[in-house]
Amino acid sequence: MAAITRLNSTDPDFQSRLEQLLAWEAVSDAQVESTVRAILADVRARGDAAVVEYTNRFDRTHADSMADLEIPLTRLQEALERISPQHRAALERAAERVRLYAERQKLESWSYTEADGTVLGQQVTPLDRVGLYVPGGKAAYPSSVLMNAVPAKVAGVGELIMVVPTPDGVVNDLVLAAAAIAGVDRVFSIGGAQAVAALAYGTETIPQVDKVTGPGNIYVATAKGMVFGAVGIDMIAGPSEILVISDGGTDPDWIAMDLFSQAEHDEDAQAILLSPDGAYLDRVQQSIEKLLPTMERRKVIETSLGGRGALIQVRDLDEAVQVSNYIAPEHLELSVADPQSLAPRIRHAGAIFMGRHTAEALGDYCAGPNHVLPTSRTARFSSPLGVYDFQKRSSLIMASEDGASDLGETASALARGEGLTAHARSAEYRIKHK
Repeated sequence: MAAITRLNSTDPDFQSRLEQLLAWEAVSDAQVESTVRAILADVRARGDAAVVEYTNRFDRTHADSMADLEIPLTRLQEALERISPQHRAALERAAERVRLYAERQKLESWSYTEADGTVLGQQVTPLDRVGLYVPGGKAAYPSSVLMNAVPAKVAGVGELIMVVPTPDGVVNDLVLAAAAIAGVDRVFSIGGAQAVAALAYGTETIPQVDKVTGPGNIYVATAKGMVFGAVGIDMIAGPSEILVISDGGTDPDWIAMDLFSQAEHDEDAQAILLSPDGAYLDRVQQSIEKLLPTMERRKVIETSLGGRGALIQVRDLDEAVQVSNYIAPEHLELSVADPQSLAPRIRHAGAIFMGRHTAEALGDYCAGPNHVLPTSRTARFSSPLGVYDFQKRSSLIMASEDGASDLGETASALARGEGLTAHARSAEYRIKHK
């Protein structure tokens, strides 16, 4: 395999080499942007007809109308009955664990009353309608259906519309079964930028949604960025990432496979190990070389590790924490003796997996927390997908007569200071004159 990068924090060029390793330019180029912009405009102008045309062209389907592209809910139930009992049990258990975790995230309305009777508060309401994009064809992710749909349902979203491309008519039963378990309301076998456009702007058949969530390819990611503002989006995700901090006490085969678990996603995925023990890094490298030939997705893993992976020696665990906070990884494993003492010092990470026995893969499927996480250092300012992403908040203000008079004087002074006399006079009308 291509040699995985070895870095040492004591090297004078360490910071510049680390920055180079982390550099990830967003995905789109001028040609992709031009293509997506044209598709969005066409779907906005021609609705169903454009969606059908693009679906037939890109997914090699033979639909005559949108009616041919809607998957009835009965087919979801049939898929649920058709999959193996083992798969059904696994999907149902994962869905239940995601639901139990999500229920703890739900925001509730609140208010308080001031001494003069003025009431202030916050009213929390679910989004009316959400669109869920699910990759289709050979790359099928039923886990993504659960991670997006279950929190939306816990939030109380009124209608959940799923789009999933079915190239050459390939429909994945696990994806449809997951949609049945999660309670998806409508499903369309469409994908790409045209599906994002249909959700964002609405067509004769597909109603406009309030938010679009879920992963997709470069065209989908670009389209999500372009429709933001007309609708909300969850995030524009980059390649998968894992960062492992190890004190050298974990079986090196375990760590090698943990690195593989994200490297196998795609060639641009990033897997990094930090440890103060140089000899341990050598052992992990030996495990990588030993285990790589056994992997079904060997070529992808090899390219990922060779291009963006790294084994990094740090001075101690304190420095490992500093480097980790700079990297702000999507997934962070604290494979150390006392992870609970280390975790509070982690400021930037999408999800933190604590202890030697906590494989990142558990979080991808069934631990409970969401696997839709910030990538490309965006964990510095953003968070995992959750119920709160499907809720919105309205401020509540009800001034009492005394409160209106009291606050009116303050508002008047500030408004006149800004030269906005209508604001001032509106407030002044409510001031009680003594």
